[in-house]
Formats: sequence, C-alpha cells, structure tokens
Amino acid sequence: MPVVIVVGAQWGDEGKGKIIDFLTEKANLVARYQGGPNAGHTVYIGKEKYVLHLIPSGILHKGVKCVIGSGVVVDPAVLLSEITTLRSRGIEVDDNLIISANAHLIMPYHLIIDKAVESIKKNKKIGTTGKGIGPAYEDKIARYGIRVGDILQPKLFEEKLYENLFTTNFLLENYFHLSTLSARQIYDDYINYGHLLERYISDTEMVVNQAIDKNWNLLFEGAQGTFLDVDHGTYPYVTSSNTVAGGACTGLGVGPTKINRVLGVSKAYTTRVGSGPFPTELKDDFGDYLRSKGKEFGATTADLEGVAG
Repeated sequence: MPVVIVVGAQWGDEGKGKIIDFLTEKANLVARYQGGPNAGHTVYIGKEKYVLHLIPSGILHKGVKCVIGSGVVVDPAVLLSEITTLRSRGIEVDDNLIISANAHLIMPYHLIIDKAVESIKKNKKIGTTGKGIGPAYEDKIARYGIRVGDILQPKLFEEKLYENLFTTNFLLENYFHLSTLSARQIYDDYINYGHLLERYISDTEMVVNQAIDKNWNLLFEGAQGTFLDVDHGTYPYVTSSNTVAGGACTGLGVGPTKINRVLGVSKAYTTRVGSGPFPTELKDDFGDYLRSKGKEFGATTADLEGVAG
C-alpha cells in the first residue's frame, strides 16, 4: 500500500471512515486533502465512538502521522476542540498531527456570510452546513484568504484581517443588515489560536513527499463524495472543493505519477444530505426502513439523509 487515495464514490457518507480506519493498520501516514469541518468521519473502536471533522481518522492508531493538507480550510476553534477531545480520551495527538501552513483559515465572518447568503435564497438553497466553507474558499480563490501560517505572524495577520473586515463589515451592515464584527476581538482570538497550534504547523508538502521518498505507506483521505465535486458533481448543489481523486494531488502537493491506487467507496443504497436533485429518493416506508437501519444521519449536520434504493 505505497500511496493510496480513498474517495467517496457517491454523495459522501459511504463509510469512508471505516475503510480508512481499516487500511490505516498498514499505513505510516494519513493525509486529508480537501474540505473542512463540513465533513465528518465516524469510527467505532470497540464500543467507543469517534466523530472527526478535520483531523484524519488515522489519529486513532498509535504512531501514525496525520496531515491536514493545504487544500483543506481550517476552523481553528473546531480543530482545537477535536485535539482537546482526543487528548481527554487518551489519544496521542501532539507527536502525530501536522497542519499545512498554507491551508486557509475559516474566519468568523465566513460562518455569518454562509448562513446569511443561504437564508436569502429561499427556494434555491444549496443546503450548506453553515460552517463557512464556501466563503472561505471564495476568499482563497479571490486571493483575499488568510492562511494558517499567517496567525504566526501577528503584524501580517493584522494587516490582512483589517483589510478584509473593511469590506466584510460594509456588506454585513448595508446588504445583510447585520451587526459588524470587532477586528480586535477576532485578532486576539486568532493570535491565541496561533500560539496553541504553532507546534503542529509545518510544510506538509515537504513532509508528505519525503515520506513517499522513504517508501512509507501513505493513505490520502477525501471528504464528501464524487457527486459533490465543485467541477464534476451535481453543480450547483455541490461543495466548494475537488472531492475527486485528483484533488489529492493539488491539496497535498503530490505529483499524479506518485499515486499507486485509488479506492472508491460506495454502499448498496445511495444517500445524500442537503438540497439538490435526488430523483430516485425513496419517500415511502422502505426508505424510512433503510434510513433507520443504516442510521443515515450526517456526521456533521446530524440531519436525516435522503435514501435511494
């Protein structure tokens, strides 16, 4: 198992977390390459249930290095909560977690804008998780994004934050008719996040490629599923990143010739969370039965999923 990518072959929630957990027994490094806390992997170890939104589920295995790549958007509050929870349950995190300095940050205004935009769409809602994912990727593509490494440089972070809030507060007040945000409060919070996360932040592209050169067994995990890919999915009812296997190359900085195998995960019936076309959805008693027996609830949203046979 030199370099293997695991992707969801449907709309996500196919059980990738369980497959990744199984394969991690032979892996030296597990890396997440796209998405953010809008995704989730649920893994059971014995009777213990673990739900992870940002940290690769490989963290549950001793000695496995876990990477959050540059293609991921990171909410530092969510990440720190996961780290604290794992530590409290006896999981070793500190020596095994590495976060890309180039990954983009989800800022408080991203969450507010995400929910505000969705609320005014009425009958054309995308069905977002409200986690700020779309707005964070928008800023990234527009070259306004703030990256994880920036919170280690207070002066640079302050400049970027104040510049972004100048425009964002104008929109919040004059377009969405919402309260503006305090730059000082956000600055203080995120500089503190930087202090807490500094030990994990690194050049993950170098880490991953050096591991490949050492012939380590690497497992690259995607979030969501193929049909939610921003380019190849059921657009516009998709996520904001490339969920397909190719996203691993850009999200981790690995050339395609270094990939040995791609494993697609599917299940006997199809489910999807959120809005969008789902013409084969079962809205009868059998659909309710499948949903109940399969415990089809989104790991992040906890919403009931649509089910198709």
